Amino acid sequence: QVQLVESGGGKVQAGESLRLSCAASLSVFNFAAMGWYRQVPGKQRELVATISDGDDVTYAAFVKGRFTISRENALSTVYLQMNSLQSEDTAVYYCNVRKHIGTNYWGQGTQVTVSS
Repeated sequence: QVQLVESGGGKVQAGESLRLSCAASLSVFNFAAMGWYRQVPGKQRELVATISDGDDVTYAAFVKGRFTISRENALSTVYLQMNSLQSEDTAVYYCNVRKHIGTNYWGQGTQVTVSS
């Protein structure tokens, strides 16, 4: 089992920034990829950003250069720096890790609310 502890969500005004953190209970070397997804009520969970074990990063089109994903191996932590937040970014953000054998694990989710 993998435990994921997320932090950093909150309420901000449009144009402000937040940084989300997700600490994993296992070394990052167990994971093929780490990333962030988000979900709003009534919609499917969607990809925000991922980073592979080879440091390849993928961003959703709506990020448009505003978000940056990074990883600190020594802390087994993945971050999502979110700048220029918009009201459309309001969602529950979930941390995800995928082990090399393909198993996915999810965090409990952290609420991000952006008011315009």
